[in-house]
Amino acid sequence: MARKQKSLGDVFTAGFFKQNPTFVQFLGMCPTLAVTGSVDSAIGMGAGVLFVLLFSNVIISLIRKAVPREVRIPIYIVVIASLVTILEMLMNAYVPLLADKLGTFLSLIVVNCLILGRAEAFASKNGPLRSALDGIGMSLGFTGGIVIIAFFRELLGSGSITFWVLNDGTALGLNLIPADFQIPLLIAPAGAFLVFGILVAQVNKIKFRRLEQSEVA
Repeated sequence: MARKQKSLGDVFTAGFFKQNPTFVQFLGMCPTLAVTGSVDSAIGMGAGVLFVLLFSNVIISLIRKAVPREVRIPIYIVVIASLVTILEMLMNAYVPLLADKLGTFLSLIVVNCLILGRAEAFASKNGPLRSALDGIGMSLGFTGGIVIIAFFRELLGSGSITFWVLNDGTALGLNLIPADFQIPLLIAPAGAFLVFGILVAQVNKIKFRRLEQSEVA
């Protein structure tokens, strides 16, 4: 019996919660833990992942029938690496401060498990429209996850929220918590693990509560 195909709405929203790359699938952990010291870095990384995942999904979907199965992974990597190169050039040209802040982690999008995983699991088996919606939905889910982590780390660790840094160095943000009430540990590397663990626990609590409610119903 053939499996019922997901609706376009389900494809788009799957990455928001049910298959959230950050809190459910634990994909892209390197940038999740490394660039979430500030909200602007998380937003920049999320935008980069959105660009690469959207276009890689669409391109791989378009060429999927012409790619021999034996060499599909190397070809997918070439597509992804080419898009990351374009992304780096664009960011260095238009947002150089952000590009410098993200540093090596921008290049590491090439080996982000989320990108290659969606190429293999979804784009190689579906048409361009569904693949585009999957790429956008998963990217937004990933971006939402790392922005939430960055929000708590930066707010509680430094007392401020930095939404964006202009090319002249001007920071657009808010100072909300006095120095006496800040927790500097949270903007250190160890703080990333601490905040991430707490948020994963909360997500699992919500999932188990929903499961219990559905079983009772």
